[in-house]
Amino acid sequence: MTRLSLPPRITPLVLAVALVAPVVLAPTLTSSAAFAATDDVTWTVRTASNALGADRTNYSYALNPGAHLDDGIVVANRGTEPVELDVYASDGYTTSTGALDLRVAGEESVGVGAWITVPQRHVSVPAGETVEVPFSVDVPADATPGDYAGGVVTSLTVADATANVNVDRRLGIRAGLRVGGDLAPALAIDDLRVDWDGGVVPFLVGDATVHYRLHNTGNVALAADEADAVTGPFGAGRVEAAPADAAPVLLPGESWQRDVRVPAVAAMGMLFASAAVTPVVTDAAGTTSALEPVAASAVGWAVPWPLLLVIALLVAAVVFGPRVLRARRRRRQQAEDARVEAAVQRTLAEQQREDALVD
Repeated sequence: MTRLSLPPRITPLVLAVALVAPVVLAPTLTSSAAFAATDDVTWTVRTASNALGADRTNYSYALNPGAHLDDGIVVANRGTEPVELDVYASDGYTTSTGALDLRVAGEESVGVGAWITVPQRHVSVPAGETVEVPFSVDVPADATPGDYAGGVVTSLTVADATANVNVDRRLGIRAGLRVGGDLAPALAIDDLRVDWDGGVVPFLVGDATVHYRLHNTGNVALAADEADAVTGPFGAGRVEAAPADAAPVLLPGESWQRDVRVPAVAAMGMLFASAAVTPVVTDAAGTTSALEPVAASAVGWAVPWPLLLVIALLVAAVVFGPRVLRARRRRRQQAEDARVEAAVQRTLAEQQREDALVD
């Protein structure tokens, strides 16, 4: 599995909110689960207040290989009954909607989820009380430098009699870890191509779609600013566009598919599509900076087939129309000549019969 990442500081661009909404999972579902209403849970979670900080919205660490630290998660039971919870750490990943999710219990973790140890894997929280669950972070001595993402999860499994399944309600707090060393942010644009759709009557203009995939090939989590364009030969008829939504922060090794609609592109036969992407990286101090833009291009076709068909029909009419008319006139003349010849022959035959009777 590819190692995942998240910058270690909280910024609006990279770590907007803590992962505190409960996640409902049926046993047959995958780890890409839907968020449930918070009314379904009776407990809350927050980071512990200690030497690492107070009122943190999530866990954010910058550690070197081989480093160790201790931290904790605080669980508060807001209900009227005791709550029995499992507590564990897991790796994070970006879902198809662009959100960060945490892998469910039982799924293998190789980064943050494997490096965070929760000695107290089960906790009982009495009604109205608060319990702090300690955990430790141990970065392997051979850990590769870069960004890693995960979280600490509290989980309650309850039976759903109506659906005859067990439901896993989870509340977690995300954890971002940057391992010190050589950081190599890199972003690639893969598989760029362009399609043109002339619409219902594609005589002059249509919509083009630029397809490509953003791929984080480095070891640092990256955001991206994108600009796309489509032109005809020699740069004619340039039309610029941008994705409707910003791409999520991509963890190292992750990809994000883009399909950018470019409206009102003239049917110029050949199209040249380009994508220019500026990677945005967050440093250890939480400051964002733009890297050198990455560009890619591709060639496609914008052929107005109905218009070409009309033109072909007009050319055929111009070239072959006179020939057809001459052929028709010749056939009509031949038919008229044949009719006249037949009439003459009939007249001569009648004249011969009359002469024979006179004789």
